[in-house]
Amino acid sequence: MPTAYVLLNSDLGSDESIIAEVKQILADGDIKYEVQGVYGVYDIVLKLTSDDAEKLRGIITNKIRKINKVQSTLTMMVIEEQENL
Repeated sequence: MPTAYVLLNSDLGSDESIIAEVKQILADGDIKYEVQGVYGVYDIVLKLTSDDAEKLRGIITNKIRKINKVQSTLTMMVIEEQENL
């Protein structure tokens, strides 16, 4: 099943509002997600899973990356062929 991890950098103090917006964007879709604020180089970690890899890419590119106060993202797509090794 297509899975992506998205690491987000945000403006200082905006983590909670970004997490709330991510939840709102993903609430009505068929994409499964986990979102967490974290300490370290990145501020938020987002895990997305869907049956449709193109849908994942579209959500990341057209919705997540365009959230106000998101400074940068790093997206890592899981290699599906290695999931069951």
